[in-house]
Amino acid sequence: MPNWEFETLDPAYGKVTEGPAWDGSGLLFTRIQQSRIMRYDPEAHLVSVWRENTNHANGLTFDAQGRLYACEGGDHANSRRVVRYEADGSVTVLADNFEGKRFNIPNDIVVEPDGTVWFTDPFYESSAGDWSKDRSEKDLTHDSVYRLDPKPDGTYSLHRVTFDTTRPNGLLFSLDWKTLYVAQSGREKIEKRNLWAYPVNPDKSLGDKLVLHDFGENRGIDGMRLDIEGNIIATCGWELGGPGPRICIFSPSGEVIEEHPVPCTRPTNCAFGGPDFSDLYVTTIEGFLFRAKTDRVGKPLYRGTPR
Repeated sequence: MPNWEFETLDPAYGKVTEGPAWDGSGLLFTRIQQSRIMRYDPEAHLVSVWRENTNHANGLTFDAQGRLYACEGGDHANSRRVVRYEADGSVTVLADNFEGKRFNIPNDIVVEPDGTVWFTDPFYESSAGDWSKDRSEKDLTHDSVYRLDPKPDGTYSLHRVTFDTTRPNGLLFSLDWKTLYVAQSGREKIEKRNLWAYPVNPDKSLGDKLVLHDFGENRGIDGMRLDIEGNIIATCGWELGGPGPRICIFSPSGEVIEEHPVPCTRPTNCAFGGPDFSDLYVTTIEGFLFRAKTDRVGKPLYRGTPR
């Protein structure tokens, strides 16, 4: 099995890149600390600023209509929210608190075909600017996964769906939408670093989790995507030990199928794109944007028209 060759599309500027999402003809990704969404145009081989003032936006995703959603961590302590960026440039806030308490730092997001929105809300120190260095800014006593159910009037009802997570990070659905994969990515030694699978009940609550993979003391999964065979393509690992920074491919049952080293200290997220959806784009803790030609075909986030 040959290793994938990673091409540098955008150099590291010392700030985290995240949230890669293919828009139909190019790749959007976030520069969290700069509060920007960037866009890579493969035809022009050009990276440009697509949106500014994004409140430390992290995870991005599209819905079935091709609309863009984001987890905003906050340029200050009071703007931690889940939003949708509208075509006219406006911002629709889907949720900004749970039971009257500010979210931690919304991280990653996915939208079902029916418009249901799922997102993770960990508190990672220093991940959203200077204010987030201070854990006294953490109002909630838990780090959870949430579900937003769309209502006829265009608003959403918010539901907490996990009660056993500490710093849930990337999340992903199986091909049939009946399993929710969650990256349990703790920083402290007492926290787990696992890939978990939750069965989704008919009422969209979650059943008891299954541990698919345990990363032990080493860095677990940050972000992940699905290929058309239902395998999980995950960014994981670090420079401090273990197998190192890499892309790890898991079967739906958690078997490690392949591993591909990534030339960085810590890969943060990934997304498929390109004309046949076999190009894998990877973001990193240093701020790189990489691309590798792969022998896999990714599952699109949506099947809308190119933007």
